[in-house]
Amino acid sequence: MKVAFVASEAIPYAKTGGLADVVGTLPKFLENLGIETALIIPRYREIKGEEVLKFQVELLGIKEIKVLKTNNAYLIDYPEFFFRPGLYGTPSGDYPDNFERFTLFCKSVIKLLEVFNFDIVHCHDWQTGLIPLYLKRENAKSKIVFTIHNLGYQGKFGAEKFKLLDIEPSYFTPEGIEYYGDINLLKAGILYSDAVTTVSPTYANEIQSPEQGFGLDGVLRKENYKLYGILNGIDYSIWNPDTDNLIYESYRDFKGKQRNKLGLTAECLLDSKRPLIGMVSRIAEQKGFDILIKILDDIIALNYNFVFLGLGDEIYSEKLKIFEKSYPNRVFINIKFDETFAHRIYAGSDFFLMPSRYEPCGLGQMISLRYGTVPIVHRTGGLADTVFQFNPLDLSGNGFVFEEYSPEALFDALNRAYEIYCNTELFGALSESCMKYDFSWNRSAIEYKNLYEKITIK
Repeated sequence: MKVAFVASEAIPYAKTGGLADVVGTLPKFLENLGIETALIIPRYREIKGEEVLKFQVELLGIKEIKVLKTNNAYLIDYPEFFFRPGLYGTPSGDYPDNFERFTLFCKSVIKLLEVFNFDIVHCHDWQTGLIPLYLKRENAKSKIVFTIHNLGYQGKFGAEKFKLLDIEPSYFTPEGIEYYGDINLLKAGILYSDAVTTVSPTYANEIQSPEQGFGLDGVLRKENYKLYGILNGIDYSIWNPDTDNLIYESYRDFKGKQRNKLGLTAECLLDSKRPLIGMVSRIAEQKGFDILIKILDDIIALNYNFVFLGLGDEIYSEKLKIFEKSYPNRVFINIKFDETFAHRIYAGSDFFLMPSRYEPCGLGQMISLRYGTVPIVHRTGGLADTVFQFNPLDLSGNGFVFEEYSPEALFDALNRAYEIYCNTELFGALSESCMKYDFSWNRSAIEYKNLYEKITIK
């Protein structure tokens, strides 16, 4: 079986978030199961490759497209659209021509698939949403899987751009890709795929509700016969404290972890005797910053120290910087992306905080568990599928969970976590039990293989 993974980003070539990790990692585990895989992504400025194909695409005139290949990746090369500082935009906002950019990408992928045949075309997020439509319109033999990584990002654009798609007007209806007068590219991916997956079982249920359906809950309920929730995994060849050369010292028990805490607190000029909360996150309201900001002072009052790494919303970024200035030697805020420092936060923190309003899957909590860093999470999406409330009576569970999305509920979870931290023996046992959880890609890859086989038999 041959599977093409089509996305706007994939490690190690281009990354802005978890999408790239999934698209770049899952194929390796499918290869271990005997499935032949390839990536298809845009060629961004930094990526090198050898030309294997050239063709023309119609979009506001004739565009000359090259396809480069490097390792297992096909790169759609059109410098005017993809040789830019950011993948989707700048700090001030999205590129105004993102519709044209990714329509060109999708049309180019269709041309590529006419030359290179695949049994399954596995598309990811709105940037690839037109590919299922084009393939179904052409009665292509390939079966199509479409994965929703975050329903909040749908690729909605004005109706005036519909003419650029070169398809019949009948597609622009409420039963098609029209959405309250606009074009919705994520909806296109959902409607015209043979199977739709999302990145955790709980999230697959949540997005069928008005509260978390972002306006597409009705479409998803109608299409739920082909909707599957498959939990993402992590690559333990990268995220493993026993072999990680980016952390202060490799370890496999609580004592070794404590030596990493000494390293992290020394680097951040923090007191090592207090419990340390770590956070590696995009700075956005979805990630819980609206409730977190309201209790920052309370975190310090509870005797915690706090270390943060991430980029995003300038309003919350500024509030985090003010928080740091208010509490020297208690708070360390790093507004950037730093792979090495991320590893060190996972290894050196006592707790890992993910208070997300919604979280389709979440990788941070899985990584933190492997490093023995106890997660504190809001019960939603993939967090609900991977983090379970710790019970000190029978030592069941692996973290601290709050149900209601509010500053008060978050504070209560932090308070419960602090009480356990104060019992050093109990907290050490909890940390070591966290390290034993297995959220590798092996299980997920088997589920995807089974799904591919199911839809190819139909």
